[in-house]
Amino acid sequence: MVITNINVYFTAYSLLNILNMSQAFVKESDDQWLHEISPTMNALVNYLSRENNGIRVYEKEGFISPEEGREIHTMSNGLSYAVDKDNKWYVVE
Repeated sequence: MVITNINVYFTAYSLLNILNMSQAFVKESDDQWLHEISPTMNALVNYLSRENNGIRVYEKEGFISPEEGREIHTMSNGLSYAVDKDNKWYVVE
């Protein structure tokens, strides 16, 4: 088998492409968690919309829960959210 400069070039080029593609998977870990975002409605809407592949999520209903004593936000994604005593968002179950 004769190894030419062209074979070496394509092998090196293929390895570089594989390395570049694997970096994209590493960068996905830069995502935020719900409890890390600012305790504002605007931040919640932006976060949920981003998590929903860019499809806008909006508030359908907001009310004060008698059990929790907190404002509950029912969103268009079907879940309800509230801010806890530490000013962190959480999903109300």
